[in-house]
Amino acid sequence: QVQMVESGGGLVQAGGSLRLSCAASGRTFAVMGWFRQAPGKERNFVAAITWSTASTIYAEYADSVKGRFTISRDNANNTMYLQMNNLKPEDTAVYYCAGRSTFWRSTALVPRLVFEYDYWGQGTQVTVSS
Repeated sequence: QVQMVESGGGLVQAGGSLRLSCAASGRTFAVMGWFRQAPGKERNFVAAITWSTASTIYAEYADSVKGRFTISRDNANNTMYLQMNNLKPEDTAVYYCAGRSTFWRSTALVPRLVFEYDYWGQGTQVTVSS
């Protein structure tokens, strides 16, 4: 059974930091990513990183988080992280980790759309107060 479990969310003041974790079990993924969804809005891409046996690792970010968020992975523990620094109130959302089981072949370095991922975690709430 494939599971993806996020942790690390919480309440933080603007300018603060949080580190999200996503522990995967049951399989490894060609790509893993983070998405977020604010109340009443669509689920949007945050960051993604290629995974598993890829010889070259790619990491991509949404423009809104570039320079503030860092995605990383620990292959040995099948875990992905999202280090979030200089948080802003507009970063408030439920953050979801996602996994893509099949190899990504595209001119884009990583998939950025919800339907391009096969597995999802339950989400973790991040709230940034002003």
